[in-house]
Amino acid sequence: MTQNATKTITVLGATGSVGLSTLDLVRRAPEEFRVVALTANSRVQELAALAKEFRPAVAVIGRQDKYPELKDALAGTGIECAAGDEALACAAAMTADIVMAAIVGAAGLAPTLAAVRTGTTVALANKECLVCAGDLMMQEVSKHGARLLPVDSEHNAIFQVFDVNHTNTVKRLVLTASGGPFLRRNSATFSTIKPSEAVAHPNWDMGAKISVDSATMMNKGLEVIEAFHLFPVEKDQIDILIHPQSVIHSMVEYIDGSTLAQLGSPDMRVPIASCLAWPDRMQTPARRLDLAAIGSLTFERPDYEKFKCMALAKAALNIGGAAPAVLNAANEVAVAAFLSEQIAFTDIPEIVEQTLHKCDMKEPHSLPNVIEIDVEARRVAVSQIAQLK
Repeated sequence: MTQNATKTITVLGATGSVGLSTLDLVRRAPEEFRVVALTANSRVQELAALAKEFRPAVAVIGRQDKYPELKDALAGTGIECAAGDEALACAAAMTADIVMAAIVGAAGLAPTLAAVRTGTTVALANKECLVCAGDLMMQEVSKHGARLLPVDSEHNAIFQVFDVNHTNTVKRLVLTASGGPFLRRNSATFSTIKPSEAVAHPNWDMGAKISVDSATMMNKGLEVIEAFHLFPVEKDQIDILIHPQSVIHSMVEYIDGSTLAQLGSPDMRVPIASCLAWPDRMQTPARRLDLAAIGSLTFERPDYEKFKCMALAKAALNIGGAAPAVLNAANEVAVAAFLSEQIAFTDIPEIVEQTLHKCDMKEPHSLPNVIEIDVEARRVAVSQIAQLK
């Protein structure tokens, strides 16, 4: 970073993979950042340890029943403790130069919206904010003069090479996908896949839910929906390309035939650093790219029949209305059921598809409306799981 002023930062979801990577960068540049607030869902001891290290004004645990444990863990530190959904939103709304929105799932909607409404810079690592409430979220961003910086490696790559001053010259966006751990596996054996196999991503170190989404390739479908809201393009201007090496993180093709790509090692600290330092750059410990050592980069078209979740996500985007929110909720329920070994890997897209068929697709007009849609979709998805037993 070339700026001398210290940036204040709040990290929502501090104990998750993105939150920890963010704090690793902050730890390496203590003169450049000061932590304002840290939050977590249920990992009290991990949150307390981070709070003792980074000394935020506030530490918030999402689960109310964990409050006594957090209070005891931080006794005598002078760090304010709080718990519950309202406390999460309050922490998100505290004055900060940048808010890292890294709460996984629909639980991140309200806190991220609270941060947006302060008009600050929000580094968005939560796909669901735009998948479930894309139009609403972008309206709030515009209304409050907030700045949204995408943390996902694919969207961050596009952000770095997208010509915002000449959007009419963009022909298409190309989201690259590693293909996950089962790219070469025969789909006839998918029903025998175990959770331990699905979370073993070949390139990226991610949380369990996101890793399963990569294995089903639902993550790429969600990213298509997210890209539609982040960038001024039409739905048919967003493509997916399989790139197993995860070196090119995404591309923007222009009308003159030029294609601009962002390359880097598969380390989430690279896109996170891009957001933290924006519009400047900062040092990271990420392994430097050695193209000569890599030797070759390969590409192939995605198989929408083998990985049905991608097709379902694209269909939800085209349907519009509540469909993306229903898709997301059903997927969260199905993935959780798979991780707890209640259902098979192949049941995930089936549950999502059946839930899409059974839910109302009316356009959500408010955050409470989105939450109602989410709750109903989860109820339907749970009922679909029950029918499998």
